[in-house]
Order: sequence, then structure tokens, then C-alpha cells
Amino acid sequence: MAPLTPTAYDVDRIRWHFPALREGAAHFDGPGGSQVPDAVATAVVETLTSAISNRGGVTAAERRADRVVVEARTAMGDLLAADPNGIVFGRSATELTFQLARTLSKDWGPGDEVVVSRLDHDANVRPWVLAAEASAATVRWADFDPVTGELPPEAVRSVVTDRTRLVAVTAASNLIGTRPDVAAIAEIAHAADALLWVDGVHATAHVLTDLPASGADFWVCSPYKFLGPHLGVLAASPALLETLHPAKLLPSSDAVPERFELGTLPYELLAGTTAAVDFLADLALTDPSHPRRERLVASFAALEEHEDSLLATLEARLRAIPGLTAHSNAQRRTPTLLVTAPGHDPQDLRTALAERGVNAPAGHFYAWECSHHLGLGATGGLRMGLAPYTNADDVDRLATGLEEICGGAR
Repeated sequence: MAPLTPTAYDVDRIRWHFPALREGAAHFDGPGGSQVPDAVATAVVETLTSAISNRGGVTAAERRADRVVVEARTAMGDLLAADPNGIVFGRSATELTFQLARTLSKDWGPGDEVVVSRLDHDANVRPWVLAAEASAATVRWADFDPVTGELPPEAVRSVVTDRTRLVAVTAASNLIGTRPDVAAIAEIAHAADALLWVDGVHATAHVLTDLPASGADFWVCSPYKFLGPHLGVLAASPALLETLHPAKLLPSSDAVPERFELGTLPYELLAGTTAAVDFLADLALTDPSHPRRERLVASFAALEEHEDSLLATLEARLRAIPGLTAHSNAQRRTPTLLVTAPGHDPQDLRTALAERGVNAPAGHFYAWECSHHLGLGATGGLRMGLAPYTNADDVDRLATGLEEICGGAR
């Protein structure tokens, strides 16, 4: 097989596949949910309009349902470099985290500890806090630097003890984009015989995941953040999942990973997830004869280069606006910016940009502890996130809009 040689990143070709972009808005709301390519919508529709039933091997409808599930597990395995037999589907990453928090904490008790970080979305904080309260365990907090946005491994090490049962941390902050050193944090957790739960919801959309290299024991993500439909995904080793026993219906399968999936799976959404992973694998137009994981590696490398280039342009202009404060300052981060401006409520900035055809939401985005640690409270800031379909014109519209609104000169 010939070496994999990706082509240049053709954002115009990519944008053509997103019908939503024809409405004319510049979308910087990807961290809350990306726009969807035509292939994903087609996969959902075709699955909904084909004969389908509960999984089985007798009728064509049963076999189709089974095939959809197997293909989705395989696709997510390729995206995350994970064993497909350890891929669990759920309503959302939040639901999956709550479910596993209840399961894992059944063995916790007084004196046990769980570590959470103030950098995280509340979906990777509150489930563990509530589970600790229910089991009389202790919650210990790892703080990030509000000036630099960094969460160094030492901040985690300082609160991990020999009583730590689990460390929960984000792979990338959904509010300010910070990407902690997950592999280093994994070493700290495992040295204390603790498990590492990683919220990969924001990171998975921008940086190719390698579950074994990350050291994470559990990785959760959401396909609707990376061009897919609304559901959640959990990845873990099948051997680890075999040791866990969640509450479940008596007749339902006790096999892994089905053991953790409550009720009938949404087959149409699983088909859309497979289509989203295939679309991501094709971002760099690599040779389709190569394995999907290889194509994903090449495509994400091209995507990172594309997003980093646009981010550099956007940051240079926004940081030049008098008085505007950027709260996304970590050295390693996703193409995500959180800003505030004196005299401008973030929601007013959001509205003024919307009037200019630019979608950039404002708030704390459920990163409750993070927003408060930054001193922004429940108000938060204006958040802008790049996506595979973002182009230079989008960036110019956003920057020009904020320059006009905030009175900055170009």
C-alpha cells in the first residue's frame, strides 16, 4: 500500500457539504454543537426510512439494526484508538458520567477521596461530587491558574493521596480551551491506584484522541460536537468494564458493552455517528484504500493546522481591541476563545454580533466552577470556537464585528 499523502486542506470543498451554512451565518458556536454535513443527515434519514427492528439475526430488519450498532462501535473505536468492544452509547456524556459515577461509587466509603478540577464542565464535576456525598467520600479540588488558564499536573498531584479512588479531569476546557497534560495526570492517578475519568467532549472535536496514549481509564465524548448527531459515547477497556455492575433491567443483556446501555439504542443516531467519523476521516482527502484510523490521523493533522492558522489571525485582531480581555491563555489549547469587554455585557456582545450574521454565544456554558474561578461568576463571557468549516471570511466577519462594537481600530 502506498504511503498516505493528504492533500491540502480545502475548506471550500468541506463547506459545500454543510447545508446550514447556506443560510449565511458565520458559526463560532461549535463548542456547544457543530453544524452537520449532508452525509450525516443522509445516514440518519436512510436508517429511519429503512426497515429496522430490535437487533437480531433472523430478519433483514434485525440484521440491519445489528450492523448499524457494530459499525458505530467500530467507527468510534477508530476515532478514539479504542477497542470497539469497550464503546458504550448513551443519551449524552452527562448521562453516561452520572451513570458510571453511581456505579463506581458503590464501593466508596468514609475516608475515600475523589479529585475533580475547577477547569471542568460541570458534567465532570457534579456527578462525582454527588456520588461522593452519597457514599460519605471526600471531594478534593485541583485548581487551575486563572491568569494563564493552565492546570499543571502538579496541581493535581498536590491533592491526590493514597485514599484517592478516582481523578476526573477534562482533556480540554469547553470554556477557555486549555488542554491539560492528561498523560501526566494519568501517571499521577495510577501511581495512587486511582482511576482516571477524562471528559473528552471538547477535545475530541479538535485533536485526534489516542485512548491508550492518554492513559485514561474512561473517556467520554459527544458526536454532536464533531459533526454528528446528539448522543454520548464512553470508551474504556472491555476488561475494566467487566468489573463494573450498574443497575440494570433483569432481562437486559449483561454482556459488555451492552450492560451499560439502557433501553433500545437510537439506531439512526448511531448511523449518523459512523457517517460523522467517515466525514472526519475524509477532511484531508486521503487515499480511501487506507485504514480509517490512518486517514483520521492525516485529516486531524490537517484540521489542526487549518484551525491554528485561523486562530492566530483572530487572536491578533481581538487582542488589539482596547480593553478587551482574553481569558484563553494556556499554551496548549483548542481553537477556542473566551473574551470580555468593559462596559459590554457578554449577552449584548452576542446580540450585536448576531445582528451582523455572526453566531457566537455567551455565558458560562456549564463550566460553573471555571467561570467563577476566573472571576466571571454566572455571567461568563463571549465564547468563540472554530470548526472544520470555519474559513477566513468567517474570522474577518467576527473580528470586524467586535472591532466595531467595542470601538477598536483596525
